[in-house]
Amino acid sequence: MTQPQAHLDKISFRAIADLAYRESGLTLVEEKATMIQSRLRHRLRALKINDFPDYCSYVESEWGRGERKQLISALTTNVSHFFRENHHFDALCDHVRAAMPSLRNGGRFRIWSAGCSNGQEAISAAIRLLHFFPDIADLDLRILATDIDPAVIKFARQGTYPLKYLSGVTKPTLTKYFIRTPGQDGTEAFSVGPNLKKLVRFNELNLLAPWPMRGQFDVIFCRNVVIYFDLATQTGLWPRFREMLAPHGLLFLGHSERISDPATIGFTCFAPTTYRRLPV
Repeated sequence: MTQPQAHLDKISFRAIADLAYRESGLTLVEEKATMIQSRLRHRLRALKINDFPDYCSYVESEWGRGERKQLISALTTNVSHFFRENHHFDALCDHVRAAMPSLRNGGRFRIWSAGCSNGQEAISAAIRLLHFFPDIADLDLRILATDIDPAVIKFARQGTYPLKYLSGVTKPTLTKYFIRTPGQDGTEAFSVGPNLKKLVRFNELNLLAPWPMRGQFDVIFCRNVVIYFDLATQTGLWPRFREMLAPHGLLFLGHSERISDPATIGFTCFAPTTYRRLPV
């Protein structure tokens, strides 16, 4: 006989929503309760917990602190594609092109992919840069890619993509920058090549926690991330991104994300969903 499945009651929903907001800034609405219930049921089964009230008690307890990452991971939508919003990669290459004299004279250039999901955004940036600047991997340009979800960081570090993840990647690009390899289930997959791996580093990072990076970035991608945050959380992030950007550095947001009144924070709107840090 099939065992009855746990039901997400309203009190448990509110407890989970409050915890997700505190831990990651993620805003959950009651209209998504059925989806949240579905995504978390496997965590209850894994922990052998029978219902959501008991799960909430556990995850809020001292000994359930480790489960909070699993909860956020289950609730986070990790959807990404190669070369998504292609105009941002064009702007990136223009920005790097202007910096090439400095780079070839020993300068540095840093890119941050914040909320990198499975790594397609950072790898897309690396591919585009290698295409236009074949010697870029030998210069002091590096891409830091971060995400709150340890599972997607592990996936991105492995750098092996099943064919279904590679929509938008042309056959010549696959041949030049990837290595054909058997997937875990025996299907066809492709691993990122050594020049791509040399350019990109993946680390786990919660955007609401302190940021350990010391130097500034010339470009920050934070696309389709803040859309899951409420206005207060977004408003708190913009000045932090500005401080992490070098003067005239670029911040790329997702197609439905905007900074209202950017000049008050120290940005100017440079192009659609592209903001440049003002020098002062």
